[in-house]
Amino acid sequence: MKIYNTKEEGIIVFFKDQYYSLKEYGWDDLVNQVHLRAKVKLILDDRLPLVNFDISKLTLLPPIGQQEVWASGVTYLRSKNARMAESQSKEGGDFYDKVYVAERPELFFKSTAARVVGPLGEVNIRPDSTWDVPEPELTLFITSEGSIEGYTAGNDMSSRSIEGQNPLYLPQAKMYEKSAALGPCLYVPKESVFKANTQIRLKISRGGEVCFDESIGIDQMKRNEVELKDYLMYGYTFPVGVYLMTGTGIVPPDSFTLAAGDVVSISIDGIGELVNTVAVLQK
Repeated sequence: MKIYNTKEEGIIVFFKDQYYSLKEYGWDDLVNQVHLRAKVKLILDDRLPLVNFDISKLTLLPPIGQQEVWASGVTYLRSKNARMAESQSKEGGDFYDKVYVAERPELFFKSTAARVVGPLGEVNIRPDSTWDVPEPELTLFITSEGSIEGYTAGNDMSSRSIEGQNPLYLPQAKMYEKSAALGPCLYVPKESVFKANTQIRLKISRGGEVCFDESIGIDQMKRNEVELKDYLMYGYTFPVGVYLMTGTGIVPPDSFTLAAGDVVSISIDGIGELVNTVAVLQK
């Protein structure tokens, strides 16, 4: 089951090869439910599917209402090594080594809903940064009751030059206007995507040519989804639920930095493809 948030028609659900309109529902009220898949299925049982429907003709909004977006760091070995390398000259590398092996994960606030970009929108790089990368991340949707009900693709845009100067600069490196993208839908499967070797793929194109293309399985994550969710829920309440990015295992080489006009494509098995164009944040 896939739940789309559209500009023209509100909520559209794709289920068993059919599209259904749930435009009378608000996003937060619909998705913030334990046993979300079963409850939406009950709604669909009482209505007819849309005829000759083409979702590609609609404008997809990010699959979010008023939820906050949080993120996890250093959950893959590749990410740990990259963070250590970029911080080593500033004597901050051991911070990342310690958090990788620690019981408590790194969790941080990423974005308000208003700053989140949807499919085909522009994601920003900071004008005061010299080294910028996208971070493709499987993203959990967690209800206010603490149940994981769905997944989406996330792009945790990051300034490696700012974070590499000092770990305390993490908020500036991660949290700015249009630094997060989600989409194309909220995927609500029968069972956790962690039960299969779900693949995440990052492709970056520049001038019509692919300049980076790599994939990884989420079985390479050191931490599991319940562990990350539980630590987040220990200290907070989320009245309409929350999104949690689970970290990245794909890191472009040190010689690469994003530029305005680059096209970033993040694909995750079952969820689909999130495509965004890069722009420079205007002051």
